[in-house]
Amino acid sequence: GFCTPDEYRRFLQQCPIFERLLVEDGILLRKYWFSVSDAEQQRRFESRLNDPMRRWKLSPMDLESITRWEDYSRAKDEMFVHTDIPESRWFVVESDDKRTARLNMISHLLSTIPYHDVQRPLLELPERPASNSYVRPPRTQQTYVPDHAAALTE
Repeated sequence: GFCTPDEYRRFLQQCPIFERLLVEDGILLRKYWFSVSDAEQQRRFESRLNDPMRRWKLSPMDLESITRWEDYSRAKDEMFVHTDIPESRWFVVESDDKRTARLNMISHLLSTIPYHDVQRPLLELPERPASNSYVRPPRTQQTYVPDHAAALTE
């Protein structure tokens, strides 16, 4: 429902052509798909629903995706068939564990880019000079952002 059937077919046809053009021009193109199990995605949605600090992450699109999970999965599979080309592969990252997924993705990305170690100079924090009679102005003279987070965690 995001586009017409003609737009969808045109995307699947043109995307690999466009990606090849980018790669031929020397652009390093990497595509990652973060794969989440049904059970983990459900757990994340429920967690967001019950956590006022993370509720904003639960969008109307997320709610809709619950009832269209299989449709979205089929569309993703079809997209992979057409857009996983030798010049620009899709790399699937198992991401039930977010931290592990991010580390694996970063490690993989870095392994695909030619680079060399850079010698970094040793840094030392300088001694902070003694106060030169500076006094912060009273808080009442400045406009502060309200501490909304404190109200949510009470």
